[in-house]
Amino acid sequence: MAYFRSAVRGISWMALLRGSMRGMTLVKVIILARILTPSQFGVYGIALLVLGFLEILTETGINVVLIQEEGKTDKYISTAWIVSIFRGILISLIILALAPFIATFFDSPKAFNLIRFASLIPLVRGFINPSIVKFQKELQFNKEFWFRSPLFLIDAIFAILLGILTRSEYSLIWGMLAAAVMEVTVSFFIVKPTPKIEFEIEKVKRVIGRGKWITFAGIFEYFFQHLDDIVVGKLLGTAPLGLYQQAYRVSTLPISEVGEVFNKVTFPTYTKISEDKERLKKAFLKVTSIISLLVIPFGLFLFFFAKEVVLILLGDKWLEAAGALKVLAAFGIIKAISNSAYSLFLSVKRQEIITLITLVGILGLAIPLVPLINKFGIVGAGYATIIGALVGIPIGIYFLFRVFKN
Repeated sequence: MAYFRSAVRGISWMALLRGSMRGMTLVKVIILARILTPSQFGVYGIALLVLGFLEILTETGINVVLIQEEGKTDKYISTAWIVSIFRGILISLIILALAPFIATFFDSPKAFNLIRFASLIPLVRGFINPSIVKFQKELQFNKEFWFRSPLFLIDAIFAILLGILTRSEYSLIWGMLAAAVMEVTVSFFIVKPTPKIEFEIEKVKRVIGRGKWITFAGIFEYFFQHLDDIVVGKLLGTAPLGLYQQAYRVSTLPISEVGEVFNKVTFPTYTKISEDKERLKKAFLKVTSIISLLVIPFGLFLFFFAKEVVLILLGDKWLEAAGALKVLAAFGIIKAISNSAYSLFLSVKRQEIITLITLVGILGLAIPLVPLINKFGIVGAGYATIIGALVGIPIGIYFLFRVFKN
């Protein structure tokens, strides 16, 4: 019962955090969508695709392993910090090296310099104090709220002000960079221990060994989430990519956010009760039912009022995104409900199941993606995401039965 009360409090704080974060992001998009063009958002989207892929490709899974680790994890903090710094430097160098090839791939010369500028973000973020993982591990989501919400406010303020002044897509990267600098600075003042320049190879091997499935799952999840973006950008260009990405973001704001809030809280909660399979099963079924009751009405609203939502949030020059928004609303419902199992698999240290489900989802997305885009444009990309989300569900159900049975 104590864990249930902690989970309820955690969900409340995480809902407040995610709501404030997405609220500020939404305000930023509403304002900048009336200043920047879909093509400019598409160029920015290309930079994010590169940044996101390399961050996932070099993911060590340290945070997940630290949450799974029983007892205090202070002994890992310094090693985790050194690994994080090295990872940030590596990502930045790779981005700089790949920038010309990526700009050529998407046939977008404007993306070249923006991608190079975005390389500063992982370099800065690599210095964040890993001790902030304690907020989640110890269910201190109130502290997580007060730490993270100002960062999104800084991002939004910088991006909006610079967007108004420059009318450039660079304003979006400036906002992210300002938030990253603030995150590094604040992380060293609000949580202990402070990392030192220490590197213990045995700890690195242990963490990376346990976190390898997180890396693979992250890579597969990236392609599941962004393969449609990549193909849309390649086949249709930056303007349709901008339209599609904004439709995706609007469709997932209320839907996936509900799932993210619950998964963030239930992972450490499930971990604490993972040995009691009956209790774990009841908790999972209760959480999944609540998620379903919350996301289905949101999704139906977006489906039936897609055009009105686009007009209100983005303006009339974005109306072509309405068709994709309608389809992606259905995808959001399916994904939010099916992803509720991921935190449970993590809690019982079965990361490989998530990797398998995501790999199957990628295949389900990839096979029909190009034909559907060629036939239906960005709406076809939305159809492909639904297929990809559906094909992994039977595998997830099978392994859920296995977990509860064992």
